Amino acid sequence: MNKLPEIPLEAWRPTKNTLHLYCQIVGKIRLAMHPHLNHWWHVPLYVTPRGLSTHTIPYADGNFEIEFDFCDHRLIMKTNSGRKEDFALYDGLTVADFYSSTFANLAKLGIEPQIRPTPYEAPSTTPFPEDTENRSYDKEYIARAHQTLVAVDQMLNEFRGRFVGKSTPVHMFWHSFDLALTRFSGRRVPVREGANRVEREAYSHEVISFGFWFGDDRVPAPAFYSYTAPEPEGLAEEPLSPPAAKWAESNGAHLAILMYEDARNTDAPRTTVLDFLESAYKAGAKRAGWDTDEFANN
Repeated sequence: MNKLPEIPLEAWRPTKNTLHLYCQIVGKIRLAMHPHLNHWWHVPLYVTPRGLSTHTIPYADGNFEIEFDFCDHRLIMKTNSGRKEDFALYDGLTVADFYSSTFANLAKLGIEPQIRPTPYEAPSTTPFPEDTENRSYDKEYIARAHQTLVAVDQMLNEFRGRFVGKSTPVHMFWHSFDLALTRFSGRRVPVREGANRVEREAYSHEVISFGFWFGDDRVPAPAFYSYTAPEPEGLAEEPLSPPAAKWAESNGAHLAILMYEDARNTDAPRTTVLDFLESAYKAGAKRAGWDTDEFANN
């Protein structure tokens, strides 16, 4: 994991946008069919050796899984009974065709999920069954994206193991298309005024979150990030590591940011990223008054 692929946002933005929408369709199936878990942990996708997966979803008297296979470029649906359906992922596969193929193949397995077929905080507002514009699937950049996710997943899991308090799995939120990990202090906090249903559940307790995203309109390049919520006073005055890391304002709060290229171009990207995550954690924990000795996995 000491080598990270080059993956500039503009080089694969059409493919990223299409993949984001594919993931929303699959993610909404998991959302609709998996039992509710605290902090929306029943919603995300997970990095696998071959791509991204829903992991197990209960259904009737058994279960099933949907996996993006970025090695053979297929979407695979399989059940505990041994049955399987799949179809090819290729350049030109529209979101509309992906949507219809997914549901048609699930129906062959006797699985008929009901979802709201519209994007959520995504690069398109067109309903999935009508989206024939997003259709890019560049296999080279899909492979690079997968390699990146595997590397970052490993880093975040190593970082997760340093903490003995409550934390999330390392998981990929399909609405924002970021790979994330969150640590909890255990202290409940008041609901923020104006918070929506998702935010009320996600931020019911003090958290320090960490993650990676491939870039968006606000940060048009891949980056690692961290934030503390609620944000304690003076957070952005704390030092970050390495020197290339910085605090950035976002929606009235502060994000710790390390650009992916700054990490990728060091002699030891893994060590660089772990140092960044640790510095962001120490900044938030210090200002919010967390007992870091109690949470340390020595």
